[in-house]
Amino acid sequence: MLVHPADIQDRDGAKLLLGLLAGARKRIRLIWADGGYAGKLLDWVYSLRHRNRVRMEIVKRSDDVKGFKVLPRRWVVERTFGWLGRQRRLSKDYEYRTDTSEAMVHVTMIGVMLRRLATGAF
Repeated sequence: MLVHPADIQDRDGAKLLLGLLAGARKRIRLIWADGGYAGKLLDWVYSLRHRNRVRMEIVKRSDDVKGFKVLPRRWVVERTFGWLGRQRRLSKDYEYRTDTSEAMVHVTMIGVMLRRLATGAF
């Protein structure tokens, strides 16, 4: 996980994060992303395949659907944002430093996992 300042474009931030993961994590095989990450980032991820077998799939919304439609795998991201938003410290952008914000996300997710382990809901 990596927190960036707001002046970094999402696609550029994804490239920085995936660059870190490319050398460190060999078990990641599939990355889901929405349509905003298509284009050059998709080509860049494909170029990583000589080092490990990672691939990126773009989850797109159908053009013929009107109104709200739950997209496959998108609900996982939205649910996680909901868990993070329940924490008072993460409900607004109170932190001045990105590393402090990143640490708070880690603490929150540790709490989520501890609750899931305690209740057996995993």
